[in-house]
Amino acid sequence: MSGTASASISARTARSSSPSRRICCRSASTGSGSGWATDRRRRPRRRPTTPAGGSGRGRAISGCTFLSSHPEPVSVSLARRRRRLLAALVVGLLLLCGVVLFSVLQTVFFAITVAYVLYPFQQRLVKRGLPAYWASAVITGAAFGAVLVVIGALALVLYNQRESLFTLLRTIPETVPIPLGEFTYTLDTTTALATVRTALQRLAVDFATAAPVIALKLFLFAILLFGLLVRPRSVGRTAFSVTPPAYHDVLVALDRRVRQTLYGIYVLQAATAAGTFAVALVVFTALGYSASFTLAVIAGVLQFVPVVGPGVLVAVLAGADLIGGLTTRALLVAVLGAVLIGLAPDATIRPRLASRAAHLPTSLYFIGFTGGLLTVGAIGFIAGPLVVALLAEAVDLLSESAEGQQTRLSAVGAADDMGQDPRPSAVAGADDDAPDD
Repeated sequence: MSGTASASISARTARSSSPSRRICCRSASTGSGSGWATDRRRRPRRRPTTPAGGSGRGRAISGCTFLSSHPEPVSVSLARRRRRLLAALVVGLLLLCGVVLFSVLQTVFFAITVAYVLYPFQQRLVKRGLPAYWASAVITGAAFGAVLVVIGALALVLYNQRESLFTLLRTIPETVPIPLGEFTYTLDTTTALATVRTALQRLAVDFATAAPVIALKLFLFAILLFGLLVRPRSVGRTAFSVTPPAYHDVLVALDRRVRQTLYGIYVLQAATAAGTFAVALVVFTALGYSASFTLAVIAGVLQFVPVVGPGVLVAVLAGADLIGGLTTRALLVAVLGAVLIGLAPDATIRPRLASRAAHLPTSLYFIGFTGGLLTVGAIGFIAGPLVVALLAEAVDLLSESAEGQQTRLSAVGAADDMGQDPRPSAVAGADDDAPDD
């Protein structure tokens, strides 16, 4: 009897060590014989039951259940399915919100990008002992004040200097003779000047009409910015929870690219524009321009335009002076403007702050800037370069993935040429199968 029991235990051990172990569901006979013998006349065959829906851990064949060595719990599968459905619901609701809130979508996007840039400053205040709520309130107030100052300054300059600007336009003659060899071509500037005057008048009227709407959007911007700074990690946790762990590095890379690109747009470009404004104000005042403050503001704004920059303003002023007979001032503004206004701020300010900015080629930045402005309006100077930067980062990730796969394939091929199996499991298996000395 003891020999029979030992054989039964050995058989059970051998069966349990296989990848799928077999558990017999028949009852052992109370009569003679082995414990695996079955008395079919006394006890009927019973088939094991599985949970509803057929998602049990094993499968039943001829009254026996085969259990997988690595089963997946039903709760994990349901949780994963629930997470995916909720992620799809969030995406759908975001699209619906984009349609319903289309009028303030630019304000929402602007607040999100500003919060991205200001979050490190809020964390610095928190590390110095200030509560997160009050740190967010301080940063939001400073950002709201800066935006209000920029918009108010531009509006005030355009309003106060409108007469000086129109006077500058009146100094341009209606006809400009251009000698070409023995012939002289007369350029008529009447139509162009009338178009510029009409555009400036229309801009002033539109701005005055939209003043209440702009004030409401500024208030909405402040509320959104404060909410994003108070709870900055909610969106990140949600994104990581619905993304498989194998793709978390992609989210980290995209987050880094967004942060660097927005830093380059806001901090780097804003600092360079401020330096351009200060230098241009001194240069234009020294050269005797009546609307020097307005021209300096325009030069600072043009600093945000890639490739073009304030050089366009310098060229226009030099051409206007040359046409008006002010040859000396035209030469001075051409030389001093190109060196001090066009090159000096980029050469002195940009290198000091460029270490934290995204290294996006100027051509791609210009494509994103121009395409964004023409497609989505004023907010495009942020959205365009940001989309192009994300595309560039995705291409870099794809190329790195392809290079890594090619490297692994090359390693496998080299190992095959040497007659070795590069898989560690195969080597270990070979060692295990080798006869003992």
